Amino acid sequence: MADATPAPSLTVVDGLPRCHHFDAFRCRSCTLLGTPRAQQLADKEAHARALVDSPVWLPPVAGADAGFRNKAKMAVGGTVDAPTLGILDRDLAGIDLRDCGLHSEGLRAALDRIASWASDAGLTPYDVATRAGELKHVLLTESRDAELMLRLVMRSTALEARVRSRLPVLLEAVPALRVVTINVQHEHKAVLEGEREIVLTEASTLPMRLTTGVALRLGPRSFFQTNTAIAEALYDQARSWVGALPDVRTIWDLYCGVGGFALHLAGEGREVLGVEVSVDATAAATATATELGADARFVAADATAYALASPDVPDLVVVNPPRRGTGPELAGWLEDSGVGHVVYSSCNAESLARDLALMPSLRPVEARVLDMFPHTTHYEVMVLLSR
Repeated sequence: MADATPAPSLTVVDGLPRCHHFDAFRCRSCTLLGTPRAQQLADKEAHARALVDSPVWLPPVAGADAGFRNKAKMAVGGTVDAPTLGILDRDLAGIDLRDCGLHSEGLRAALDRIASWASDAGLTPYDVATRAGELKHVLLTESRDAELMLRLVMRSTALEARVRSRLPVLLEAVPALRVVTINVQHEHKAVLEGEREIVLTEASTLPMRLTTGVALRLGPRSFFQTNTAIAEALYDQARSWVGALPDVRTIWDLYCGVGGFALHLAGEGREVLGVEVSVDATAAATATATELGADARFVAADATAYALASPDVPDLVVVNPPRRGTGPELAGWLEDSGVGHVVYSSCNAESLARDLALMPSLRPVEARVLDMFPHTTHYEVMVLLSR
C-alpha cells in the first residue's frame, strides 16, 4: 500500500491557479484556471446581478482556492494491475487524477490506498468499450472529522464475497473509513450509480459535524454540498436572514435532503417541516432532529406535490432545488399561497431568474453569491424574498 499522500496537482503561480493535468489537456473540467480567483468571483457576481434584481448584494463568499472538495467521484479505468481513478478520455481510456488539487488531503491519501487495495483484491476495472470488468466508480466522501465513506460502484455482485473477505485489509490501510458499501449499477449507460446499495460496515451513515453546531447524518445516497465551508456559509446566511424576521414562526424546507436548512432554522419558538422525496434522507434528518431536541419534523414526499396538496401555508419557505429550479407549478404556488417570505438557494442563476419571474409578488430583499465551485463558471446564489 502507498504511504505518501500525492502532492496536489493544483498550485498558484504568479497569482494564477495552475494544474499540470489542465496544462497537459488531460482534464479541462476547471475551465477558469487561467483566470485569477478575484476575477472569477467578480464575473460570477456580475452574472448573478444581471439575472437577479436585488436592491442589496452582500459581499460574495469565496472560500478556499484548493483542497475544498469533500467528495471525490472517480471513474475507474486502466487494468487490474494498474487501475486509474479519475476520468475517461474520448477514447474511453482512464486518466488518473488521484492527485486532483480540488480534493482534500485526506481524500487524496485515501484514493491512493484504495487504488492499491483494489488492484491487490483483483477488482477488474470496468471497460466501457468492451463492457467487461466490474469496478466502475469509486465515490469517496470526507467529513469535518476526517472520517470517510467509500462507495464501490460495481457492475454486479460477482465480486461481493471477494470485497467482503478483503475488507479488513482495506480498513487497516485506510483507518479513517467509517462506511463502506457496494453500489450495484448493472446498466451500460452514463449513470453514476444504481438503485441497490449493500452496506459492508457496521456503520451505515457518516456524521457530518459542521462548525455551525449541527451534525448531519449522510447516508450512501444522501445529497450534501461538495464544499463543506460554503455549505456552512449557506446555513449561516439562512439563519441570519430568518433570525431578523420576527414574524416567522412556521417554516417549510422544501427539497430538504438530510435536513441542512431545516435543522439550522429550528428553535427559538419556530416549527419547522422538511420535505424530501428520499425516505432515507428524511429518516436521517429525523434522527438528527431527535438527537438535537429540535422542533423539526420531516416528510418523505415530492416537494411540489406536498405544497399543492397542503391546506396550510407557512410563514416562510426555504427552497434549494436542483439545477432546473422549482418549476412553474411550485413557483406558481409560492406566488399564490400568500407565504410571506422565501429563502431561495440556487446553483443555477438562470433557472432562479425564471422562477422569480413567476413570483412577482415576492421581491428580492438581499442576495449573495457563494463560490461553491471555484475555477468553474458555476456558483451558488442565495436570495431572500419578501412579499
